[in-house]
Amino acid sequence: MKQCKDLKVVAVEYPSDGYVLLKLTDDKPFTDIRGGQFVEIKVEGSPKTFLRRPISVNYVDLVKNELHLLIQLVGDGTRALSELKVGDSLNVLFPLGNGFTQGTAGEKVLLVGGGVGIAPLLEYGRQLVEAKAVPVFLLGGRSSKNLIMLDQYKSIGDVYVTTEDGSMGNKGFVTDSDVLKESSAVKFDRISVCGPKPMMVAMAKFANQRGIKCEVSLENMMACGLGACLCCVEKTVRGNVCVCKEGPVFDVNDLNW
Repeated sequence: MKQCKDLKVVAVEYPSDGYVLLKLTDDKPFTDIRGGQFVEIKVEGSPKTFLRRPISVNYVDLVKNELHLLIQLVGDGTRALSELKVGDSLNVLFPLGNGFTQGTAGEKVLLVGGGVGIAPLLEYGRQLVEAKAVPVFLLGGRSSKNLIMLDQYKSIGDVYVTTEDGSMGNKGFVTDSDVLKESSAVKFDRISVCGPKPMMVAMAKFANQRGIKCEVSLENMMACGLGACLCCVEKTVRGNVCVCKEGPVFDVNDLNW
């Protein structure tokens, strides 16, 4: 059920240059959030920011009752969020959108992320493990500096990385990873992807060639999160839909790619 609440900031961390990790808590447990869903944050203290900012759910710590949001600092609104202090309140509308497909026991799922698109994969991976599925992460970045929080992902499943400059893992894009080669012993039942559109299109093509089910999380601009403002419309085989309401996660066969 959607809620609009003031959540308390319990930690503000900086895992890498250009990123901030906000940890929020509430008096009620965060039990209804699915991996791949997002929140809309009201930004205070930024005169240029009039609309809420959509942020993927990075992780839900059920023991500490914390909601984690990994935010890339790209403008006035996100930079204002990076200046929050422990004890501050943040008005959050959540949980929004449809998440990734829930896991089933024994299935092996490849979770592919690029840039800040890795954010929702951590919570989704945790939920897959909870369902006794097997998550495998394939994370890409321009360089090793863009691959953040790897220890957290490794605590959940195997992690493969690629970097465009070859500073870590396979050199190139995620599609150049050894784990995707025909000779790889790792076989997947499903692929879930979040990141830049060219990367998602490439992974969708790969999945279709291999006959593997694939879903992607679109990153269209979502101002309201409720399907009212129509700024996140995406063309699909069913016509135009609002990503914030019908997605952000879609089966690739539903998209006009």
